[in-house]
Amino acid sequence: MTYSRTMTLLCYAAMMSLAIGINLLPVFLTSLREAFGPGNTLSQEQLGRLGALTFAGLVMGIVATGPMADRWGAKLFSLLGNVLIALSLVGMAASPTYGTLCVAMFFMGLGAGVLDMVLSPVVAALNPENRSLAMNWLHSFYCVGAVVTILAGTLALEFGLSWRMCSLLLVPLPVYLIIAFAPLAFPPMTDHNAARTPMTTLLRDRWFLAAIAAIFLGGATELGMAQWLPAYAETSLGFSKWMGGTALLLFSVAMAAGRMAAGSWDARADPCVVMAWGCAATTVLFLCGSFLPSPWLALAACIAAGFTGSALWPTMLAVSADRYPHGGATMFGALAAMGNAGGIFMPWVVGAIADRSNLHWGLAISALAPLLMLPLVLALRKRQAPQAEAATTAEA
Repeated sequence: MTYSRTMTLLCYAAMMSLAIGINLLPVFLTSLREAFGPGNTLSQEQLGRLGALTFAGLVMGIVATGPMADRWGAKLFSLLGNVLIALSLVGMAASPTYGTLCVAMFFMGLGAGVLDMVLSPVVAALNPENRSLAMNWLHSFYCVGAVVTILAGTLALEFGLSWRMCSLLLVPLPVYLIIAFAPLAFPPMTDHNAARTPMTTLLRDRWFLAAIAAIFLGGATELGMAQWLPAYAETSLGFSKWMGGTALLLFSVAMAAGRMAAGSWDARADPCVVMAWGCAATTVLFLCGSFLPSPWLALAACIAAGFTGSALWPTMLAVSADRYPHGGATMFGALAAMGNAGGIFMPWVVGAIADRSNLHWGLAISALAPLLMLPLVLALRKRQAPQAEAATTAEA
């Protein structure tokens, strides 16, 4: 097996490790409510705060790591991210109070953010001729990791295992990756023969600013539903805890399938057109999932939204990498930070609206994210050609 393929496959596995940190919490929201609430009751806002803290750590990890990875390389941070996830899983299992659980979830997000920052530019560097394909496949393994995590959590509930034990059962993957990455050399974030496009140049480009806004909405689209789907299925649609976990499992399977399909369409379809159709379809499905009178049809619409919204985030990363091929880890960090900022914003908004009304309206509001993203990706398509190398290097 070639070096490039080996490294790419390990990055796929590391994306699964990242997924553990993000997807374990939603399966156990109702269990955590009973375990930590004063008088056995946490408010919906407090549950949403756990997810927000995870994504706050995620964004902090991305923002802090980007410039350092450009300077010191990706290897150190690939190891650090997995170390933080492994330690946070142990910390989550041992948390005696809601406050300590909040701390564990923040550091879980921090480790995931460090990994999220370095994996995309590493895979882009390893696969320069097929960035959209490689990026969608990389992020499909986030969904595969989510499926494994959700399946483990759902089976734990079904067989009477605690959420604490389930956290410990997921520790071996990040530990394995620490061992696997340790002896390997990582590729540089940009071509040695070309100057990196500085962030100040990118921030003066209206196309890049629109891309940042679009990926924020893409993150809000994906994570608003993913964080709340099990709780919505249980408390609003009347399904069991087991079915709530299964719904999130199927949502993640749908996302993995959508990203693999988007990668396969790379040579035949305009990526901005793929994103536009995804935005439109996801808006409709979010509204159907929120208001259809049949619980089964509403749940099916929520799951199907995983397929239609799956390609928004990785495809936006890929088209940005094609337009700015020397943006480096800092550019990926800025994009990933904004995507995950959407993941902080939307789960909290859903919980806050649910406290004032109900989860039907909470999820319905999240349909604004793909709706607002639609005109942005159509505007980006008009100026989709790669930026001239002379312009980037001259301003560098």
